Amino acid sequence: MPSIRLIIPLLCFFITQMVWADEAILMPSPPVIIASSYILEDFNSGKVIVAKNPTKRIAPASLTKIMTAYVIFKEMKAGKLNLSDKVTISENAWKMPGSRMFIEVGSQVTIENLLKGLIIQSGNDASVALAEHISGNEKNFVVLMNEQAKQLKLVNTHFENSMGLPTENHYTTAEDLIVLTRALITDFPEYYAWEAQKEFTYNKITQRNRNRLLWKDSSVDGVKTGHTNEAGYCMVASAKRDNMRLISVIMGTKSESARASESQGLLNYGFRFYETHRLYQAQQSLKQVRVWKGEREQFKLGVEDDLYITIAKRYYEDLKIEIKINKKIIAPVTKGKTYGTVTISLKGEIIKTQPLIALENVAVGSIFQRLYDHLLQLIK
Repeated sequence: MPSIRLIIPLLCFFITQMVWADEAILMPSPPVIIASSYILEDFNSGKVIVAKNPTKRIAPASLTKIMTAYVIFKEMKAGKLNLSDKVTISENAWKMPGSRMFIEVGSQVTIENLLKGLIIQSGNDASVALAEHISGNEKNFVVLMNEQAKQLKLVNTHFENSMGLPTENHYTTAEDLIVLTRALITDFPEYYAWEAQKEFTYNKITQRNRNRLLWKDSSVDGVKTGHTNEAGYCMVASAKRDNMRLISVIMGTKSESARASESQGLLNYGFRFYETHRLYQAQQSLKQVRVWKGEREQFKLGVEDDLYITIAKRYYEDLKIEIKINKKIIAPVTKGKTYGTVTISLKGEIIKTQPLIALENVAVGSIFQRLYDHLLQLIK
């Protein structure tokens, strides 16, 4: 029989292994994606589920038109354009190569039809016609695109045209395209719905949306495909199942079918093995906090925006939440100012940390209240 001196270390080893196994998050490996770069992210939480070369600069092809559409939607929101406005088509717009909606020189086309031609048919002619109408020429419109890129903090993006034809110094990244797509969905949901339209007819010509996933997956409702020899076959896809929305970006695949299948693989992986929860609602009171020398003794703390987290499925019950409040908060308390943090962790890993802000103002109390609290602090 083995001696007790040998058995005890072995028992310790196996117990340790069992503890570590209990602590580990079991997660299948992500699918193998054949692309130059890609990223899969949750729309609400911003959790990056899978990524490869997400900051690699690459030619965006017609994915450029996501920004073109965003700038136009913003002009409409500002009251500078209406869907019924008519655009006179220039020869320059008419002769654009590549994908087209087949507008004719000198014809007048509504903003709505041009936008649908841009979004659904990926028309280069529609893109240039809209750019010229808004800014006089495409070059000036590109200035608006790059200004918007800066506002959205797309740090690795620069545009040289409105449609995505390859040219020097025209680039973006998978990571930046995620940010742009999230902004498009958030800021313009009423127009984003056009991204799911499967076909569009103009000038008696019906063309199908190049996003094959619209026919294969009912949860997919956008966003855009692109292709040039330089960029390869690219796609930004977004899908919503129950209350969870995922966005995927695939850059540089070898074919139309490849970009669709690789995008589908990413989305399926995310929905199959992850779940997203809204832990706290924006402006919801999380805690009543003591304030000294104020007109009242307590005020409410909460988060400024909805707090979402994305985690591996079946681990929700293992979440740990820690709230830390600043020590000795003295009036005045300013609504919106940070007075603490909430930290969410899972199996020892911090998932998210969010500031806790005051949900209300607390003015300085009377001289008697201030004196009373001062004496109370001395006693405590």
